[in-house]
Amino acid sequence: MVSIFEDGRFVVLFLIILLRYLILAAVAYLVFYHFKKHVWHYKKIQLRFPQGRDYFREILYSFITAIIFALVGYLIFMTPFRSYTKLYTQLDEYGMIYFFFSVLLMLVIHDTYFYWTHRAMHHPRLFAIFHRVHHLSTNPSPWAAFAFHPLEAVVEAGIILVLALIMPVHAYSIALFLLIMMFYNVYGHLGYELYPRGFTNTWVGKWLNTSVNHNQHHQSFKGNYGLYFLWWDRWMGTIRPDYDQTFEEVKMRKQPLH
Repeated sequence: MVSIFEDGRFVVLFLIILLRYLILAAVAYLVFYHFKKHVWHYKKIQLRFPQGRDYFREILYSFITAIIFALVGYLIFMTPFRSYTKLYTQLDEYGMIYFFFSVLLMLVIHDTYFYWTHRAMHHPRLFAIFHRVHHLSTNPSPWAAFAFHPLEAVVEAGIILVLALIMPVHAYSIALFLLIMMFYNVYGHLGYELYPRGFTNTWVGKWLNTSVNHNQHHQSFKGNYGLYFLWWDRWMGTIRPDYDQTFEEVKMRKQPLH
């Protein structure tokens, strides 16, 4: 009997997940932490940079997280459990309108799932067990995007199970959703803000999460629990009161004169 780790499908799935993380995080790291480091350093949310051991820890835990995500995906979609899911294989079964709508719906559901599980893992009885490893990155880099304790990685991967059980999903829509998830995770841990000055005062900016928002969470460990959106933080009163001010302070910095 072939073990999961010897199954070529698991290996391919793991490599896809790992390479997606490595490519997006590496591009962000090379641009902001290497090639443009000395030119854009004044734009960094926290002006200091992480140390080498921080990058190593983040990559190590992200490698473990990739294994866990691959295991969860394999067990859900490549074992008899698949019959309990709503996975479909023919794109024309639901059409392309539903395909793209399903991706947007997955993001909304995931944001809700993430907010409440994330907030729960900040409970004093759960924090050290699940979430402390991620918060070792008080000054996160793009490599921190997937840096979870294995138990937290299981929780994070649980969204795939939830989605597969409650709504029709295609393998491509899941893949697109996970690509967006990784992109936004890398952005959230980038350490730089990409949205323009005044963004948080716009109608869209009021509800979209930002790198400043999540960076504040890593610094203070309290508030700003959302992932893609801010509505749960605003509705539940958990958005930090200094968020808008901090965002503007970061975006108003001027390049120092030499």
